[in-house]
Amino acid sequence: MTNVGDSINATNAAWSFGGNTVLNFEDHVSKSVPFYQEGQDLICQISDFFLKSDSICYELGTSAGTLVNKLATYHKDKGTQFIGIDHVEDMIDYAKTHYQTQNLHFVLDDVLTHDYQHSDLFLAYYLLQFIHPSQRQDLVQIIYNQLRWGGAFICFEKVRAPDPRFQDLATSLYTDYKLKQGYSPDEIISKSRSLKGVLEPFSSQGNIDLFKRAGFVDIMTIEKYICFEGFLCIK
Repeated sequence: MTNVGDSINATNAAWSFGGNTVLNFEDHVSKSVPFYQEGQDLICQISDFFLKSDSICYELGTSAGTLVNKLATYHKDKGTQFIGIDHVEDMIDYAKTHYQTQNLHFVLDDVLTHDYQHSDLFLAYYLLQFIHPSQRQDLVQIIYNQLRWGGAFICFEKVRAPDPRFQDLATSLYTDYKLKQGYSPDEIISKSRSLKGVLEPFSSQGNIDLFKRAGFVDIMTIEKYICFEGFLCIK
């Protein structure tokens, strides 16, 4: 086990969201993902266009529950129901303990097999990159099928660049970013090694192709910084 920063330890090609990771997860991801909080605030603002009093909103891969709780608090007087789903028991236990908004529920389940109700908004905040590529299209298809017409899927992802030159540039810029956040070179390398075979980003176009194959036609980038991108897909 090696330190990847913020008192989180991981081994080569074996990053895990369970165990002690949950205790420092929010601090770690907020420092590791540019504009992490701003992306969540943007989602809250966009949700005004899609959520009504009888709506259900799902966050898939809710982790510690921060985003879906922020949305539930933002819409606390509207009557919308918010459901955060994750297959990591430690994360769901943490979320249930820390966030108890009346219109918010956390469910321990696999996002690929959960029995969804029809929804006006699905969220995947840096989730698809952790779904095996062979199952990624299946999940996006489930989301599309369970969305009501006019509903939206908001998806934020780490993305690969369109060619090697741009990928080298993006990797270098992101390394500089993490150094500025206070991570040591050893921590950055250890984190990268721990994610081998665990985090598999697609390119921007690769993600858009996923959305289009599922049936989405109206797709727009709503946030972009180096190798991180947010997409809004409307059914």
